[in-house]
Amino acid sequence: MSEAVTPRHARHTGGLMRSIYLPRTADALAFAMSTYGIPLLVLATTRSAALTGAAFALEWIPRLAAFGWAGSVVDRRGAAVVFHLASLGRALALAAGAVLLLLHPSGTVASATVMVLAATTGVLTEFSYIAAETAGAAAGRRAGRGAHRVQAVLLGIDQTATLAGPALAGVLLLAGPPLMLAVITVLSLLAALLALRTPHSPVAPARAPKGRSGAGLLSGWRTIRSLPALGWLVTGLTLSNLATGLLQAAGPVIVVKHFGQSTTAVGLVWSAAAAATLLSVTLCRFALDRLGLWPVGAACAALASLGCLAAAQAPDYRSYLVLVAVLMAGEGGMTVVLRTLRSRLIPPEKFGSTLSATILILLLPFPVAGVLTALTPPDALGHVITVCAALQALGLFCAFARLRTDPALRT
Repeated sequence: MSEAVTPRHARHTGGLMRSIYLPRTADALAFAMSTYGIPLLVLATTRSAALTGAAFALEWIPRLAAFGWAGSVVDRRGAAVVFHLASLGRALALAAGAVLLLLHPSGTVASATVMVLAATTGVLTEFSYIAAETAGAAAGRRAGRGAHRVQAVLLGIDQTATLAGPALAGVLLLAGPPLMLAVITVLSLLAALLALRTPHSPVAPARAPKGRSGAGLLSGWRTIRSLPALGWLVTGLTLSNLATGLLQAAGPVIVVKHFGQSTTAVGLVWSAAAAATLLSVTLCRFALDRLGLWPVGAACAALASLGCLAAAQAPDYRSYLVLVAVLMAGEGGMTVVLRTLRSRLIPPEKFGSTLSATILILLLPFPVAGVLTALTPPDALGHVITVCAALQALGLFCAFARLRTDPALRT
């Protein structure tokens, strides 16, 4: 029997590789490089800490505004079509930006170009991400009992891209902004071409109400409110994301201006953080089997809070890198707890809308972090991060203190 099953399994794996894994890899790497590279590009082009923070906000505000819309478009047009068009649009935008920066490496045109790129890539990346997630979920459903294997591979792809993307963007930026943008353009084009092989997902009926996206988010919000355990955990993680987002937005300013390092060093911080997150996620899977949700979640919350408070006072680059990695390791563990909890608590018929609402709430602090960075003088960033770290610690303490006796986290 093994001889008959093995070829079929190999064909199935090969089909997933061509139709799901390869497109996701190209898109995830372009996603990571643009998310972390564009703020670096702004700092390198404008030399302005305020504009770097504003660019970070411009990346995230359009993403949040397009979140419900992106989901609705994917439901109506299918994941493959949206994946292809969003990746192609991002490639065209980046190519145009590379040409403009090649012709105008500094000045008003360069500043305007990088700021527009921040907003444009933010929106298009949100569409490609939702489409890729939808395609991955559909592949998991088709895999039946092997769904967890598909999701494990997709999670590994995302974490590996987050590990490599920031460092690669920082290295390429040393050779010039046009080269960095050109590489992301090639990755986006590759994702667009590979997306043509992605299986078509079911689409919503043509007569589905156009307000469905907003209604879905409202329904998701009501579900979160009806599940106290989920609500408390989302609240704690939202405050935690404010501190994490501020470290991410202010990272280029802190590393380059305060510690006197290169833009490559900024990418290395987040690559180290991604490696720590990947290790944390792996360890937490085994710890959850032995200890349960609450002990693992509380330990990760304490680790994240202490890491963030210490990072705000880091005396040098090396300690800053280590402490940010510690923070993100704690965040990674809490993410595993959140994913497990919501899979247990959310009713299947409301899972999609509640998932969208949960992600939207958790992303809201990121544009706020960009605005805070833009409005704060560079010398005062450490104090602002300390305040946000204190809010993070307080929010996580209250959340896990409230959840200590909740039946949903005792198993």
